[in-house]
Amino acid sequence: MRVLYISKALVVGTYQRKLEEIAKFPDVELRAIVPPYWREGEYRQVLEPRYTSGYELVAEHMRFNGHYHLHYYPNLRRQLLEWQPDVVHVDEEPYNFATAHAIWQARRMGAKTVFFAWQNIYRIYPPPFYFFELYSLLKSHAAQAGTRQAQEVLRRKRYSHPSAVFPQFGVDAELFAPVPQPSDDDVFRIGYVGRLVPAKGIHVLLAAAARLSFPYQLQLIGTGPAEATLRSHANSLGIQDCVEFVGQVLSSEMPAYYRAMHVCVLPSLTMPNWKEQFGRVLIEAMACGVPVVGSESGEIPEIVGSGDDEPGGRTFPEGDAETLANILTELHGDPSLRRDYGAQGRERVLREFTQERIAAKTVRMYRQLTHGLLYTAQQESTRP
Repeated sequence: MRVLYISKALVVGTYQRKLEEIAKFPDVELRAIVPPYWREGEYRQVLEPRYTSGYELVAEHMRFNGHYHLHYYPNLRRQLLEWQPDVVHVDEEPYNFATAHAIWQARRMGAKTVFFAWQNIYRIYPPPFYFFELYSLLKSHAAQAGTRQAQEVLRRKRYSHPSAVFPQFGVDAELFAPVPQPSDDDVFRIGYVGRLVPAKGIHVLLAAAARLSFPYQLQLIGTGPAEATLRSHANSLGIQDCVEFVGQVLSSEMPAYYRAMHVCVLPSLTMPNWKEQFGRVLIEAMACGVPVVGSESGEIPEIVGSGDDEPGGRTFPEGDAETLANILTELHGDPSLRRDYGAQGRERVLREFTQERIAAKTVRMYRQLTHGLLYTAQQESTRP
């Protein structure tokens, strides 16, 4: 079974581990198409070839780089003719032109097609995105929905083909692994990882930090258009000396940053056109044995496991800086609670979110596309 996997996300080196795991299955030959870089505003994420064993990672020219919904690969037809895939996996939302373009080209070759969807809010898009999505929904053979909410959106849009529910990428549990937490005598270290944009609710985290009565250091890791506003907000709260704007960090260096945290916070806010679709930083922190605190936006409670007996951390109502401050105060004063959350979060990741588990589910989806129900769940975990 030959698979062509198309994904701009694979410029991030740690994500490539999933493809190594997919390639370990004896019935899979894999080639991945990735741009040489992805432009995120003024920042350029250059391709990090890190995990490249067992498959081909091909850097292919991308047109309209940096435009989420309009980019595509003009030379994709050549790649299809050369590789002759049985399955084309487009790691993009159905309303993106890259998805519709790849499905159109793949159908000309007779290949089965699958796209990926995070979108967890039902929306009707304006032209031309409405038509891109309509084509993708009608002409694809299957969908991978990152969450149950995303699958429900596809159902509401009358998507009639099979869909599987599991996230885009897992975590490399060997790279993202625990070490002893920082000394309890140190300054309490609070971390945020992600884009610096209003929807991530970072101003709520700053307001919560300003309420803390013990020594702390807040690290904001990432870049984004809200940085200047957030710096000004920290100054107005009088906590600028306790807040560090770290900037962008290579994916392979992130484990060291997580391990230096006493707690990782994701204070996302639901917007009219967005709510937290997954919260990947949560499973990375949990894999490192770090307790997490997240708002109740979107999928965060499911990832943290806030309704389970052994969660990886805590959740709080969106925008509630006072409750967040109270949770941080409780975690600061109870190292054993932090250790419990850290151990439970790590176990949760090993059970549900490793690259190996996501790869196995991906291959099962490919087998069902090409062989129907010929393969069983037991064969899903078969290795060479």
